[in-house]
Amino acid sequence: MFSRYSRELIKEISVTVERSALKKVAPYLIRRGYEYPCLIMDEMTEAAAGEKLAVDLETSGLQPVRCLVEAKGNGDVIADESTLIRTLLCVPRESDGLVAVGAGTIHDITRLIADRMNLPFISVPTAASVDGFASQGAPIILDGVKQTVQTCAPEAIFADTDVLQSAPQAMIAAGIGDMVGKYTSLIDWQISRLIADEPYDVEGAARTSRALERCIQCHQSIVDRTDAGIEILMKSLIESGKVMMQVGHSRPASGAEHHLSHYWEMDFLRKGKPQVLHGEKVGVATVLIAGLYRNLSHVDLLSALSDDDSISEERKIRLQTRWHDIQALWKKIPSPGDIAALLSAVGGPTRPQDIGIDSDLVFHSLHEAHLLRDRYTGLKLAFDLQLLPETTADLASVMI
Repeated sequence: MFSRYSRELIKEISVTVERSALKKVAPYLIRRGYEYPCLIMDEMTEAAAGEKLAVDLETSGLQPVRCLVEAKGNGDVIADESTLIRTLLCVPRESDGLVAVGAGTIHDITRLIADRMNLPFISVPTAASVDGFASQGAPIILDGVKQTVQTCAPEAIFADTDVLQSAPQAMIAAGIGDMVGKYTSLIDWQISRLIADEPYDVEGAARTSRALERCIQCHQSIVDRTDAGIEILMKSLIESGKVMMQVGHSRPASGAEHHLSHYWEMDFLRKGKPQVLHGEKVGVATVLIAGLYRNLSHVDLLSALSDDDSISEERKIRLQTRWHDIQALWKKIPSPGDIAALLSAVGGPTRPQDIGIDSDLVFHSLHEAHLLRDRYTGLKLAFDLQLLPETTADLASVMI
């Protein structure tokens, strides 16, 4: 059986993004010494790739076990306590590795179980919908609260473009949504460096930015679902995840836009509402945050600070010294309309009401989502300066 030591010897994730990549999984597993891989998937991803992969592994002499993750009553697969325990119990003791066949949630479940069972895992994405395939973070739901647990990254990724091109259009749009979120997450990281002295990785930020720009440059190819377009989207999402693995956290790819998304997701869970794709929520949230930040880029700081006793003198001095730099960063973000155009061109939602989020939830999330993570963002800064919309009627200033 593999040990944690043998897994940690792998310094770089092996990535294969091409047609018929599924056919390369069995030879890889045999070469690496696997005998009893456990395929973790749900009903939909089994049909998309899992069944074909399982047959291929069996034909190659391996003895795979299929572990089907059950959906909740609302039809969603959710990485919460009950799902994690049920899936863990489904994995046989003799399994020498796990294979995640699916999109984001299946990978979150698999990576957490792989880490706790001290097993390696292989990633087989079925849709180019999220950037978490190569990362170590597993966003899970505990007691109704979404939190990210640092676990392990896959040792290899096999993304079959035939499978990815067959994914529902909404999944591809979600992938674009997760990528455009980098427009604001990268700015938030720089703001935290300026205001809160957070460590900042220049190389990691540059790699994430280049991945985003490749998607934007090839946006039409992605809209048209060409081989090249889907391959670029998938590679960009994987690159984003690899950067998160490199820096040891999700900062390059997750800022205020993700905090809004997590807040909305938890609200839906509490109310038993069907979930919305992660990338769809992130894309809509990015449009909102871009509108807020563009507005903040024109704020007179001295006026904002004049009646505020909640900010320390040290923080006020830091803000006054670096306000011009912060505003310049906000002005670099594309307009909300431009970001919305990127999303709508690929069939993605652009407004909260498009994904069942009403004005009250938007309002509360703008005021409270910054509490979900101990990270400084432009949203947290706007809250500290009391520059957020004061009523739901004021939301028009940040919504398209």
